[in-house]
Amino acid sequence: MPDTIRVKICGLTRPQDVQAVADAGAAYAGFVFFPKSPRHLEPEAARALALEVPPGLAKVALTVNAEDALLERILETVPIDMLQLHGSESPERVAEVKARFGLPVMKAVGVATEADLPALAEYGRVADQLLVDAKPAEGAALPGGNGLAFDWRLIAGRRWPVPWMLAGGLTPENVAEAIHLTGARQVDVSSGVESAPGEKDAETIAAFAAAAFA
Repeated sequence: MPDTIRVKICGLTRPQDVQAVADAGAAYAGFVFFPKSPRHLEPEAARALALEVPPGLAKVALTVNAEDALLERILETVPIDMLQLHGSESPERVAEVKARFGLPVMKAVGVATEADLPALAEYGRVADQLLVDAKPAEGAALPGGNGLAFDWRLIAGRRWPVPWMLAGGLTPENVAEAIHLTGARQVDVSSGVESAPGEKDAETIAAFAAAAFA
């Protein structure tokens, strides 16, 4: 498997999803802890899935503006390797979570226009990784996983202080172009490899990873 592109499949809900992600050669498996999402898991259910994840595949917990009590419950229950903060958490909150829980923190930052780019540098000073995602439409129920893309040319050739991952509207059909245009070395997908909201498709996961690695 090429070591230059790392793939994250987010929003796993079933044992067969974990197997498909492992078989595809992905680097990260994401679990969602956000009740409004069709991919939401309670910590006990996520634990059962996380225990199926083979060594070498990083387990990521996606939360949205989570209080410490929820983060504690998740981490006490589920063997997690990285926290993904996907809400409106401030840089101060990112630093606080990182210090308190002792895990690497990935901060999602929504991008729609050039005006959104300075936030990436700001969060890059406190997070361990950045997730460069499409900014959701005003009033959207979900902060991510909406199948929306942004103009990838906005970030072409840009770099930040920490590793970053491209997300937002990626599919097996466009991920190679997205990598080419942006220079991303990591890509994240959720709805783009589903047959229905919250239901991953093993063949599509394999096709996505193959396109990313090509």
